[in-house]
Amino acid sequence: LILELACGKGEYTVAMAMLIPGCNFTGIDIKGARMWRGARTAHEKQLKNTAFLRTRIEFINSYFAQDEVNEIWITFPDPHPGKRNSNKRLTCPWFLNTYRNFLTDRGIIHLKTDNAELFSYTEKLAADNGLEILVSTNDMHSMDPRQIPMSEDIMSKIKGRPVLEILTEIRDVRTHYETMFMEKGMKINYMAFRLDREKFITHGWEKQE
Repeated sequence: LILELACGKGEYTVAMAMLIPGCNFTGIDIKGARMWRGARTAHEKQLKNTAFLRTRIEFINSYFAQDEVNEIWITFPDPHPGKRNSNKRLTCPWFLNTYRNFLTDRGIIHLKTDNAELFSYTEKLAADNGLEILVSTNDMHSMDPRQIPMSEDIMSKIKGRPVLEILTEIRDVRTHYETMFMEKGMKINYMAFRLDREKFITHGWEKQE
């Protein structure tokens, strides 16, 4: 099971469900009007491995059990700019510690964002907590698609097509906002890191106190 958090119109949920039919994908967002587009597309294409959940991500523990989720994609979430708002970001310690409850041990979290502040914040947070950063780039669409990490469980579900083709198509999926940003000449930041179940995540200044 792979989650797309802050999925918006669910572009990643639908595209990856089509590319890897052996895995299940769930898009999660609070805004049902946007998510409706992805749900309608999944219905029209008769995708049996796709679902959408309308809820606040603060309540996500109510829906998934331990080891139920293999990977998480966070695609263009609200960056909540400014240090005072950092505890609202989907990659802040509170949320990361929440994901530890249902993500498989050392499961992979993917982040895509146009926002440099959110990207730098997440990268530093992962490094300060000793999390394994698998890839980090300020220009995702120029990267070698073979750099996109996927768990062995998910890789084992890719059948019938070369893995490189699948990874290239995953890299090239564009969300609604991503298309808008790229049309303005903006680069897309992307990183992926592993989340250890037994490692409680804190801010750097919390460790020093």
